[in-house]
Amino acid sequence: MHSTIEKLKVTDFPAIKRGKLETLQVNFGYLCNLSCLHCHVNAGPTRKELMDKKTIDDVLLFIDQNGIKTLDLTGGAPEMNPHFEYIVSEAVKRGVAVIDRCNLTILEEPGYEQMAEFMAAKGVQIVASLPCYSSDNVDAQRGDGVFDKSISALQELNTLGYGKGLQLDLVYNPQGPQLPPNQAALELEYKTHLRDNFGIEFSRLLTITNMPIKRFGSALISKGQFETYMDLLKSAYQSVNLDGLMCKSILSVDWKGFVYDCDFNQMLELPAGFSDTKKHISDCLGVNFHQQPITIADHCYGCTAGSGSSCAGSLS
Repeated sequence: MHSTIEKLKVTDFPAIKRGKLETLQVNFGYLCNLSCLHCHVNAGPTRKELMDKKTIDDVLLFIDQNGIKTLDLTGGAPEMNPHFEYIVSEAVKRGVAVIDRCNLTILEEPGYEQMAEFMAAKGVQIVASLPCYSSDNVDAQRGDGVFDKSISALQELNTLGYGKGLQLDLVYNPQGPQLPPNQAALELEYKTHLRDNFGIEFSRLLTITNMPIKRFGSALISKGQFETYMDLLKSAYQSVNLDGLMCKSILSVDWKGFVYDCDFNQMLELPAGFSDTKKHISDCLGVNFHQQPITIADHCYGCTAGSGSSCAGSLS
């Protein structure tokens, strides 16, 4: 059986170059309290990989020297890294906007009961995964009981001002090998259902295409659906989405401190386009990233298919 990287490395995707670097997306580690089917990093409760404080300080130095505007923390469950409050506090102190990519259920776990209050006090923007507004679909994708815990966490966030001043975005991922529906229409459905049934308010819905890598890619291969899904992504390619690709303004950092052009390239261990080999963030302080080439492979079609896809949702 071929791995996803073997299937993805030959591409006819158009060459692209980086624009102004504004966001640093940091994978804080693969430890997570969930093991979601769509997870492109294979995160879970048994993972041990966590960014250490020395690497975090390297990240903060890079932020200082490159004028980074936004720190985007992801995982795993980034809140499970013992240095989560440290990096958030240091970033906020620097005037950097902080995004936490939260699975919601972590806020209900023992030992994390004060995490929501901490993030609210720091003005952290929360991007929360809720792949559907029905319990059956969410639990099928993320595990039994996840929906109820997610609803409880959202209600707590609302009481702290999230969705009512503080930014609270929800993320939708398709359950199988298909493109997301129209983001604006689905957002209206989400807002109506969550408000009417649970009294929940949120800021925006972000629809994100599932990438054919790691856990989701392996599932496609095992079901004989990989080539069909890639054909779907390629046939839905829209060149207009190239201008809005997140890799043009973002740099991705793994838990060990190595840099990549995007989070998906990180999972495939594809070196950033400015270098032939992987570079640690501590060795990139003098690099001029503007107009540097971006490493591409066939999974890039996932970001340009249909309405486009990024960590900030649909591109159009």
